[in-house]
Amino acid sequence: MNEPIDQKARDALFFDARTHNEWLDRPVGDDLLRELFELMRWAPTSANCSPARLVFVTSDQAKAKLLPALIEGNVAKTRNAPVTVIIGQDLEFHQHLPRLFPHADARSWFEGNQPLIEETAFRNGSMQGAYLILAARALGLDCGPMSGFDPAQVNAAFFDGTSVRVNFLCNLGYGRPEALFPRSPRFDFEDVCRIE
Repeated sequence: MNEPIDQKARDALFFDARTHNEWLDRPVGDDLLRELFELMRWAPTSANCSPARLVFVTSDQAKAKLLPALIEGNVAKTRNAPVTVIIGQDLEFHQHLPRLFPHADARSWFEGNQPLIEETAFRNGSMQGAYLILAARALGLDCGPMSGFDPAQVNAAFFDGTSVRVNFLCNLGYGRPEALFPRSPRFDFEDVCRIE
């Protein structure tokens, strides 16, 4: 039986975790990125479809391809981040279902149904992007998820000739806490929830 995680873990994942825009000059190694993926890959997706595809942008050459696709307000924070993850979703994810979901003919659920493919890839790829953020926080990394880019430009630069399309971006590293804005308010339960 699972036990609730302690308050320190809750703080690291939710209460103390913030969206960072400025970064310390502290590298994030490849081994840590592999550990991050090792955590996120175990979180659930429908029929284990796992459509997320990740590009960890770390080199100057890769940053040079990415930065022109960003709106002006995202350029400096991305240039200075140790890592920017491009979270994409594979629109041919269903071709891998015989391996990932072997106890049913799940591939046949999607073949010839492009709207279902796109909806499933987007929903589950978005969930996997959220899992990535939680996994990064669990490993002591700070995150800066963002929109504000030209998807066609990102797709052409990083996914050309593939079935992968960008969903969103997330900077990773060790944030500068003194550069944080005051925390924005959140809805209360009664504002957005009901129990029926």
